[in-house]
Amino acid sequence: MKKLFSALVFSALTILSVNISVAADAEKLDVNTATEQQLTTLSGVGEARAKDIIKGRPYKAKDDLVKNKIIPQNVYDKIKEKIIAKQK
Repeated sequence: MKKLFSALVFSALTILSVNISVAADAEKLDVNTATEQQLTTLSGVGEARAKDIIKGRPYKAKDDLVKNKIIPQNVYDKIKEKIIAKQK
C-alpha cells in the first residue's frame, strides 16, 4: 500500500510539473508570431526593434535575435525568459 501511495504521489507531481511547464511556455511571447504592439511590451524593445524582429522572421531559436544582430545581448538578457521561438 505504501508503494502504491508513493507511486500515485510521484505521478501526480510529475503531471503537475508538466502542466506548469506548458503553462509557463504559453505565457511567453513567440517572436515568430507576436505583433509589433506585443513586442514593444518587452523591456528594451521599442517600435524600431519590434519592426526589425518582425522583418527577420522566422527564427529557429530565440537566441537568433542576438546571433542575427537584431537586438543587443544586454536587451536579450532582459527578455530571454519572456520569449520563445516556436517552429511551425
